[in-house]
Amino acid sequence: MNKNITYRFNPQLSFVKEGIKGNKMINGKYVNDKRRKHPAYSTILKWQLGGNPQAKEKKADNYKPDWQENKTVFQSKENVLMWLGHACFFIRINGVSLLTDPCLGRVSGLLKRNVAIPCDVSDIQNIDYILMSHGHRDHFDVSSLKKILNHNPHAQFLAPMDLGSLIRPLNTQNYQEAAWYQQYKITEENLQITFLPAIHWNRRGLLDFNDMLWGSFLIQSPDYNIYFAGDTAYGEHFKQIRSTFSNITIDTSIMPIGAYKPAIVMQGSHVNPEESVKAFNELRSHNFVPMHFGTYDLSDEPIGEPIRKVRELDSQGILKGNLKELAVGEAWILERNH
Repeated sequence: MNKNITYRFNPQLSFVKEGIKGNKMINGKYVNDKRRKHPAYSTILKWQLGGNPQAKEKKADNYKPDWQENKTVFQSKENVLMWLGHACFFIRINGVSLLTDPCLGRVSGLLKRNVAIPCDVSDIQNIDYILMSHGHRDHFDVSSLKKILNHNPHAQFLAPMDLGSLIRPLNTQNYQEAAWYQQYKITEENLQITFLPAIHWNRRGLLDFNDMLWGSFLIQSPDYNIYFAGDTAYGEHFKQIRSTFSNITIDTSIMPIGAYKPAIVMQGSHVNPEESVKAFNELRSHNFVPMHFGTYDLSDEPIGEPIRKVRELDSQGILKGNLKELAVGEAWILERNH
């Protein structure tokens, strides 16, 4: 079979890195810079039939993230970061309010949350931008997004290439799509948001495998810089991001730590805690905020194992920065401490 190789990007947006053609597509499907090895169906079947060697430990693990109610943070004016669970964060920088990967209830109405959101959905107001890392259902939840748009009709989506096919049915045309290393057009001064690489994949149905891109975000302002890693396996892109933005300090990196077992299925999609810490160290960031754990039970590891491993790596001095473990609903005031 001949490979039809093309490159896709948004011609209305600029690149922040020289020599980038856009995102590579093979036969109309997005690919990672280094080809991700997809687990064979036989491997997945063996996993499903073979059982979980940690099943007893997993059943006995009653971990839940700390939680506190917070209905007022959306009205405040301070630079702040608040975790709403899983990969959803409320961020305010320089008076601009952002929301990442909202999934606020059951995933597709089926997979329940282990911890509630810290407020009513109607409290989530004054959102300027909704940052979407990719289209998986635990990150792009249609029900959550419809409710958010009811109270934030002017919010603009910042999305990967071709994710507009999921956004338009929400009855909004207010979105921008970007390829890796493209910078979105932001109307507010003193704020830049750039879409960056990740090693992952995308699928919503049977026939749309990798029809839409995936990635991560860098949020820059004079006050504070935040990297949001999205869903990703470990790869060279962390060093490449650091090299591309060698002239700035990444104050805080929001890093995924969960959904990594069994490795034969998950290692091409998600970092484990050790890989997440390694990536954080390569980014040379100052604060490590863990995400993608504790909210939904997505994989074979006990639900509290990811954060326990990160705490252990921190206590051993392997994590070269400050571990900032947020409670759901905790409003962390963003101030440079270096």
